[in-house]
Amino acid sequence: MTDLKLLEYLKTFITPERQNRIEAILSQRTRHFCVAVEDVYQLHNTSAVMRSCDVFGVQDLHVIEERNLKRIDREIAMGAQKWVDVHRYHKVEDCIKELRKQQYQIVATTPHNNDVLLSDFDVTKKSCFFFGRETEGLSETVLQQADCFLKIPMIGFTESLNISVSAAIILQDVTSRLRNSDLNWQFSKDEINEQYLKWIKKTVKDFDKIVARYYDDKVS
Repeated sequence: MTDLKLLEYLKTFITPERQNRIEAILSQRTRHFCVAVEDVYQLHNTSAVMRSCDVFGVQDLHVIEERNLKRIDREIAMGAQKWVDVHRYHKVEDCIKELRKQQYQIVATTPHNNDVLLSDFDVTKKSCFFFGRETEGLSETVLQQADCFLKIPMIGFTESLNISVSAAIILQDVTSRLRNSDLNWQFSKDEINEQYLKWIKKTVKDFDKIVARYYDDKVS
């Protein structure tokens, strides 16, 4: 549980304009959808997907690194690493297990015999969208575990898209429909306070010293 008095104290270290901006963004944040990328080789692709998550209000990005251990490219992410929660795994099974525990359905973004067109995707279901390696696509593990296969309709000679482009197209579509629905997709009050505190920690200089001083003053 977030210490609300501490949070109010920390807000005094950011401008009212910044406070309003954070609150406006938090009001549009969701965990109804999340994204997982599996062993993406090109670093800028993962970073660009992270940026799309932030732009479209998706809070959680799950990064599976069985083969490719990488850092997030700060230049491509353009600060998104401050605002998106990144969860890292060395095994795809661990990622899927965690998502199942959080009651997400596993959505494989790949053409399949039983695939669903993006326009027909059911946004009412809590979903994690999986994106695979640039050349190989998703692993057999993900394909076997998937609850749904999602396809972006394409009418050109090229029948594939860069994963960061695919992620942006899918997230723009599903989050737009989600916000126009009657679903309870927004953060709870507790989630808003918790995320607010995390974001202040990432933006306020000498955060730990300020917090330590706050608690020292309470004791004295």
